[in-house]
Amino acid sequence: MDPVATELHDARALVIDGNPQSRSIIVNQLREAGVGVIVQCARLVDARHKLEMGTYDVVISEQYFEREDTTGQDLLDDLRRNQLLPFFTVFVMVTSEASYSKVAEAAESALDAYLLKPHTAAGLVERIRQARERKQVLREIFTAIEAERFDEAGELCIQHFVARKPYWLYAARIGAELMLRTGHMADAEKLYEAVVEAKTLPWARLGVARAQLEAGYPQRATTTLAGLIETEPGYTDAYDIMGRAQFELGHFKNALATFKMATQLTPSSVNRLLKHGMMAWYAGERDEGVELLDRATRIGLDSKLYDAQALVLLSFARLDNNDQRGLQRCRDHLEHLRERHPGSSARNQRLLDVIEALLAIQDHQTARALAEVRRMAKTIAQPSFDFETGSNLLALMTRLAARSIQLYEVDAAVDTMAMRFCTSRALTELLACAAVGRNDFINRVHAAHAQILKLTEEAMTLSLKGDPQAAVLRLLEHGELTLNAKLIESAHLVLHRHEARIPDHAALRLQAQTLRERYRTTDIHAGLGEQSHTGRAAGGMSLPAGYKPPAKSEGLLASVNSMG
Repeated sequence: MDPVATELHDARALVIDGNPQSRSIIVNQLREAGVGVIVQCARLVDARHKLEMGTYDVVISEQYFEREDTTGQDLLDDLRRNQLLPFFTVFVMVTSEASYSKVAEAAESALDAYLLKPHTAAGLVERIRQARERKQVLREIFTAIEAERFDEAGELCIQHFVARKPYWLYAARIGAELMLRTGHMADAEKLYEAVVEAKTLPWARLGVARAQLEAGYPQRATTTLAGLIETEPGYTDAYDIMGRAQFELGHFKNALATFKMATQLTPSSVNRLLKHGMMAWYAGERDEGVELLDRATRIGLDSKLYDAQALVLLSFARLDNNDQRGLQRCRDHLEHLRERHPGSSARNQRLLDVIEALLAIQDHQTARALAEVRRMAKTIAQPSFDFETGSNLLALMTRLAARSIQLYEVDAAVDTMAMRFCTSRALTELLACAAVGRNDFINRVHAAHAQILKLTEEAMTLSLKGDPQAAVLRLLEHGELTLNAKLIESAHLVLHRHEARIPDHAALRLQAQTLRERYRTTDIHAGLGEQSHTGRAAGGMSLPAGYKPPAKSEGLLASVNSMG
């Protein structure tokens, strides 16, 4: 029996090609190779849906599709960026485009094979065989990942890299991703830099920037990315990370320009349309934001990559434009998502409550709108009340005030939310954006941020004067009062740094950790359509729900340090 047929007879393959004749040729070639199950798609949108809902051993996609703006490359980018493509899946791109730049672009996208037309059945099968062989060579790493032995998998990747075994660069990439996902930012940066030193590759330089950003150094990340973009202006992922770094620094206009570049390079990427649209909304370019969010909704509503917060922003725009029909359509879309994704029902219900309040305002049902806003305001101190909910509630209050609908407790609610969520300049400005049109609300948000900075500085002064315990007590006292994650995290950091000088460090650490878990730092990137795909990491690597980064593995750290 043909050994290739033996290897592939249990495989599931997905063939994506808009040309019926080309698609039929590939399907027949796979059948001759002995592939067990073959599924066909003529459109990328259908392929995306199948890949989100199921898994395949082999995916073969045409690069360019007539009458579609999206390319096979765009599909691969979306799947990889959002961790929807498992490690074991072999992705083969087929195209007549033979330019080096396109081949290089595909290679940098963690593509398994790139096949130029016209190709033979033997050529196609050989590409698949080589890709499966690489996955077989690295099987021990993948097995450790599947068993959730992440430190062990990281050490295996480093050993593979240091020994320059077959596919050592691929192993290094997996190892660095593991370190990023498990919280070993410094180790990840060191491994990426070792790859750059061994063989300069755009993805490794991007990894350095990602590690810097995740470790809390956005300014360093922008410097790294500026150099990468200068030499690789078509490397779209670099714009994604640059936009995130600029956003975290509070440079909204710069972030908007960067996200615009990413969208221009990949105009049909749902995720990038969402980020660009939300950034435009927050940066004050509301018309541009609405247009982009509308596009994302039209082409990606049923995609796992779609963020329902976009419908809330569109609903605010519909109310502002007195578009009752459009507002109702947003409500229907969100109801559809709630039924389609029951796992996100709690969040989708919170978002639906906001749209229902907007509908009540539109229908002049003042009592109903006020009741809903008051109900939401009573939950501000609850752990489940997140930044997204606070931002939406503040925007609701702004619409009520604009219509002279009196909510007497509004000032207190604004102050409470601002004191809780103004943990950084970026989040402060983001919260202020929700109150556009009400300068009194915006001033309260900025005043709260100034007060949080003052409280932090006063406590840190105590630490600098030699009394770290007093600093921790002060930070925890104000942290518990305001629920502000910056104050709570600062207490944790002082404890960690001066543990030996703090007599009650054990009890204080327990208090700080309890507050950290209950009122954890807000992920500002969620405000830009960057969803958290539970249990996912790079390349489809599964991390268990609720997984917490382990303490650093001494073996892992030692191996990384030895590469320096």
